[in-house]
Amino acid sequence: MNSKIEDLFSSSVIKYIRSEIASSNENEVFFVGEINQDGKVTSVSVGSRGNLHSVPVNQDLKRKGSVLIHNHPGENLTPSDADLSVAAVSSENAQGFYIINNDVTEIYVVVEPVLPKVIKKLDVDDAAFYISKDGPLAKINENFEERLSQIELLKNIVKTFNQNKTGVFEAGTGVGKSYAYLIPSILWAVQNNERVVISTGTINLQQQLCLKDIPQAIKITGKPVKFILMKGRQNYICKRRLQDALNSKDLFENNDDLDRIAQWQDSCDTGSKSELSFLPSESVWNRINSESDACMALRCPYYSQCFVMKVKKEASAANILVVNHHLLFADIESRLHGAGYDDAVVLPPYKRIIFDEAHGIETAATSFFSESFNRFKILKPLNLLYRKKKNSAMGFLFSVSMLSKEEEKSFQAYQMISKIKSDLTNLETLALDLCIQENNLWLNPLTFRNFQPVLSMCQTLAKDISVFTSLVLEVLDGVPEDDRDIPYFWETKVLNRRLSDYSVILNDFFMWEEKPDKVFWLQKKNLPSDMQKDDELNFYINFIETPLDIAPLMNQGIFEPMDSVVCTSATLKTGRDFSYWLRHNGLYFSDSDEVLQGEFFSPFPYKENMIFLVPKDIPFPDEPDFQIYVENVLKNLILKAKGRTLVLFTSYESLRLSYNNIFSTMLANGIKLLRQGSDDNARILKNFKDDVSSVLFATDSFWQGVDVPGESLSQVIIVKLPFTVPNDPVFKARSEAIRKKGGNSFMELSVPEAIIKFRQGVGRLIRKNTDKGTVVVLDRRIYEKQYGSLFLANVPECKKYYEPVSKILNIIEEFLD
Repeated sequence: MNSKIEDLFSSSVIKYIRSEIASSNENEVFFVGEINQDGKVTSVSVGSRGNLHSVPVNQDLKRKGSVLIHNHPGENLTPSDADLSVAAVSSENAQGFYIINNDVTEIYVVVEPVLPKVIKKLDVDDAAFYISKDGPLAKINENFEERLSQIELLKNIVKTFNQNKTGVFEAGTGVGKSYAYLIPSILWAVQNNERVVISTGTINLQQQLCLKDIPQAIKITGKPVKFILMKGRQNYICKRRLQDALNSKDLFENNDDLDRIAQWQDSCDTGSKSELSFLPSESVWNRINSESDACMALRCPYYSQCFVMKVKKEASAANILVVNHHLLFADIESRLHGAGYDDAVVLPPYKRIIFDEAHGIETAATSFFSESFNRFKILKPLNLLYRKKKNSAMGFLFSVSMLSKEEEKSFQAYQMISKIKSDLTNLETLALDLCIQENNLWLNPLTFRNFQPVLSMCQTLAKDISVFTSLVLEVLDGVPEDDRDIPYFWETKVLNRRLSDYSVILNDFFMWEEKPDKVFWLQKKNLPSDMQKDDELNFYINFIETPLDIAPLMNQGIFEPMDSVVCTSATLKTGRDFSYWLRHNGLYFSDSDEVLQGEFFSPFPYKENMIFLVPKDIPFPDEPDFQIYVENVLKNLILKAKGRTLVLFTSYESLRLSYNNIFSTMLANGIKLLRQGSDDNARILKNFKDDVSSVLFATDSFWQGVDVPGESLSQVIIVKLPFTVPNDPVFKARSEAIRKKGGNSFMELSVPEAIIKFRQGVGRLIRKNTDKGTVVVLDRRIYEKQYGSLFLANVPECKKYYEPVSKILNIIEEFLD
């Protein structure tokens, strides 16, 4: 199709293209253009340059454009076979494809572009009015105080939406970031009929959003939006799998749990595990929960009653989806692997994301995109497929084989199970021998020689599992079409696929040198107490494969395809800027003008309500008497604060020793001492809040997400600066990668990572405007080491003391009384 060039290109674009072709010696040039709502190209970028006959396609830039353009140096604008191949792909991506001459006077439209959707931008000041001193929030909240930092944050989020950009915003505690992103999200969803996904790191924040903040934001804006909290489908029961389990009780223990769940499902609304009044055993829940690869969809007899399908239906009609980071990454992974961004996958389609608690998305993504197996993960599907009990055979494969014309293959498969179990025993023995001295062991060129027997057995096990899964597939293929709706067929298919996935990971371990972008490592773990035996080794080994760098995945899966992404947290900076966070989360791939950045300071009166103290007569953490000193000073600090203290450790062993050695002293003074790991985390935290004089000893997960406003938390004690344990394999691998590039892994990785966690720990103290308290750090490296100044620079502006412990105790007593 020939069209007038002036109708399709702006004059400035024509001039630019002519200039670029001329500077390329009249050779072919590949351009990517953006069109306006009239279909006219208003901006172009050069993607690549070629010769007189061809030009390579810049795939990275291609994904971003509305129309692909290149010139034919001669007068013939007829597309070549290579042009038609590119055009076919562009049409699938709703992109146009144009061929022009060198003078940009003629054009051949190979594929018409799809006109962009008309976006109704938000008015920045109108959006900000909702939380201003004269706005709706002020009228319904008696204690309202206008927060200028909150208003500025909201305005920046509106700009991020309006300009289709990414926003990285640090918002200090008390800024009120929830309203700052909820109000623009609601207004945008209503005005443009688009869906916004809000992803969080903790259950507590999800509950706060859904039970309080979103309903209030809807009331403030007066916009009738629908929102829903989405959980992973494994949180819901599958009615078909439950019924199947009830019919096969002889395969399972804990049948009482099954019966109680069966009674509960008839009266529950959602089928969610969180609604159960008891905690079922993991083995029972995993047998009856919903899983995507076990879903029969429309073929399921319980489809119309399915809890997951009800949630999906609700989600498809929702404007706001609240999810956790893990569920979002599950959806992103499916889209990266071919599902695309236009259809429902794990979540309905969306183009805008809010990451709250964004400081944790690198860790969450690293965890999600890691693969692992252990002997239990392999034994469980094997035993469900086939096992003998009292000389009777049973299992899903056994049942399916009776319907298959390839029944004899099942007997070969049964024989392979014995071989696989023998392989597993040998692999576990070799791995445990390797991990005698260390709980975590990284496979690398220096440790490869020791790993060789383990890797050889990984290869053997992978081959045997592959033989087994191939036999099972033959059995399944032999089942008549009319019999393939039986639950046993689907369960066998699911379990076989999982075993096949484990075979891939095993083979990856053997081929580790060919995968430099992965970290391969072993983790020795204690068996659960109910599985331990006096006469056996009570350990098992996890084999784990982790991405070395999560940034490319984040860029490709999230920041590139989304129209806008907002990332916010109280702790994103590690110095004067966001460079560490941007680099590790994939935003260094983006043009700087595509990323809006901002810092919005807390309105809380830290100068008056908080003091920061470090004892100068404490031993350094690597000195032998450090732990004894910690125990002695903890007693005195806690007594001066009359309890009311959160103590944050970096080591569970240090926590355990400290707890055991000061417990009796605390008890004698009427102070209840709580310890992470002694009960469910939520119950421990509730006890800490309710008992004002109590003290909580905690490790990793309590450094963030803990919100205890009021007198119950009047003192935070940080025992050591939270550097990652140096023998962590992923940390070591990433450090080594930095060193190979000539960098300083301590300053580029260890320190920034520790600063973010340190800031989270300090942030546990002041949770509302009237909170008052002390932060004590028992690690004098913060004053004595050069890098310590970077930590101090990230402490809120308040009075700081570096004094002997006797003086510090007096200061605390006077300040808290």
